[in-house]
Amino acid sequence: MTLDLKKIAESYRAKVEDRRVIVCAGTACVANGALKLIDALKAEIEKAGISVRVDVHEENKTKKDMYLSKSGCHGFCQQGPLVTILPEDIFYVRVKPEDAAEIVEKTLKNHQIIDRLLFIEPADGKHAKSHDDIVFYKRQKRVSLKESGYICPEDIEEYISEGGYEGAKKAITSMTPDEICKLMLDSGLRGRGGAGFPTGKKWQFTLVNKSDVKYVVCNADEGDPGAFMDRSVMEGNPHAVIEGMLIAAKAIEATNGYIYCRAEYPLAVKRVRKAIEDARSLGILGKNVFGAGLSFDIEVMEGAGAFVCGEETALIHSIEGQRGMPTPKPPFPAKSGLFGKPTVINNVETLACVPLIMRNGAEWFKKLGSPTSAGTKTFALTGHVANTGLVEVPFGTTLREIIFNIGGGVTDDQGKPMPDGFKAVQIGGPSGACLTPEHLDIPIDFDTVKAYGAIVGSGGLVVMNKTTCMVAVARFFMQFTQSESCGKCVLCREGTKQMLAMLDDIMRGDADEETLVKLEELALAVSQGSLCGLGKTAPNPVLSTLKYFRHEYEAHVIKKKCPAGQCKALCAPEIDPAKCKGCTLCAKKCPVNAIEGAPGKIHKIDSEKCIKCGVCKETCKFGAVI
Repeated sequence: MTLDLKKIAESYRAKVEDRRVIVCAGTACVANGALKLIDALKAEIEKAGISVRVDVHEENKTKKDMYLSKSGCHGFCQQGPLVTILPEDIFYVRVKPEDAAEIVEKTLKNHQIIDRLLFIEPADGKHAKSHDDIVFYKRQKRVSLKESGYICPEDIEEYISEGGYEGAKKAITSMTPDEICKLMLDSGLRGRGGAGFPTGKKWQFTLVNKSDVKYVVCNADEGDPGAFMDRSVMEGNPHAVIEGMLIAAKAIEATNGYIYCRAEYPLAVKRVRKAIEDARSLGILGKNVFGAGLSFDIEVMEGAGAFVCGEETALIHSIEGQRGMPTPKPPFPAKSGLFGKPTVINNVETLACVPLIMRNGAEWFKKLGSPTSAGTKTFALTGHVANTGLVEVPFGTTLREIIFNIGGGVTDDQGKPMPDGFKAVQIGGPSGACLTPEHLDIPIDFDTVKAYGAIVGSGGLVVMNKTTCMVAVARFFMQFTQSESCGKCVLCREGTKQMLAMLDDIMRGDADEETLVKLEELALAVSQGSLCGLGKTAPNPVLSTLKYFRHEYEAHVIKKKCPAGQCKALCAPEIDPAKCKGCTLCAKKCPVNAIEGAPGKIHKIDSEKCIKCGVCKETCKFGAVI
């Protein structure tokens, strides 16, 4: 018997009230008190005599005045907890449980807007009433993230009411595997995990390898520092990932699926597991899916958080119970993958795009992006930028658009606007590279950024202002990749260790010009000779900073000076006479008595005695120590 998705959708819509209060329950908002806020809102709504429903499937079917629900991540994490009120489309930010009474009294009962809870645009100081009024949202193109900030991630019926599983039903009941693979190939969908390999082609390679057992694996091992794209999709719209896996299963004739997610994502794991259980209960997973003869089920495997397990062969070994270490290819997973069987591995964002392509067609998806990179891409925007969070834009969008328009511009270390402060942006995480002001107007897609020595990667974007030391940035990422190296191949294991040691020497003032030569030679050797893709890309932050910021490296090794003033060993502090008040606080705190000066008089630092510990700079209340 074929599952009637339309009937489920109609039944759900009949239960749900038009008036709705949605509280973001993504990780960031939950950490800031979103669940307590939900409890407070429910209590205040009931206190006001308004009938409210927090579960549309509760036994009492009588229509209520209001539906109070949770959603996944809206992307505007620094402004959370977030509250959306429908149908008025009022959007409140940084809402606390203490605000619940005022929201109920003024907004829900008397239809008044609370200005202090609205977002204020940094550019003009105006209050924004809804999502559509906020530049951060209206300059994005939210496709894979669209439902994440609206639907309840723990309600399969709401997902179905938005067209969910219609794509999977179409694929499983009326399309051949070859037709599905061709559709994905025609759409131009490329892997969002970093490599950008055509998804349809990967599926075709797996389809031609005949086997009684095949696997679809979702790579949710998101290990880049600061990246949370996949986590947000799994928390906010887990059924999109499951539906994408179902379509992939039909395309390659798979029998089993795994979602490999790092254990550091407990909320994502919890919601994905519930989504799988709910899909099983409706017969969407299991035997004879949609009555079309396909039997396919999914298990969740929690990883221990090893960065290298994002590499597909290491991930496979981890699921098999072995140590997560990569192996040479060929054979590729399409021929011999999990447990030696043909396997397709796609990341979360890639799989979430699949149902949308099935619903809307290949041409629709191709029109969203650039000629060589179709569709949209999510980026985790962090660093010295006004609006941090998760953004989704079409491929071909420029860095300038993302950083200065969506991101609201560059800021200083205190978060204040720094209009001319942009220095660099790290794209692609530890495997990526730093780009400079001259790259702000290049279109961001797989092939364009590669020409500049960078990669799109999984989607990390770290913005840096002019106070940033680029040598320190390279060291940060090198320390990460060195500690995360699985140790299997010598070049990665020992090469990253030696590169890190050389960067330490440079920052301490113990290096010379020959160190730069050796550092570059070693970086190239590691990139060419490492076993897996992670080892090959580990030197990218070093190579890109050497290419675009070599003058900073040379200042460290030749002049023994850090131009950004961040490397303590190379920064001899000075006192600005115009700012010094003669308070004597710095002199009292100096551990080696290197500061001289009478109370009320301008002080001086004895550079011979100074050990460059930075205490004087931290102590001075007037910014006189530079």
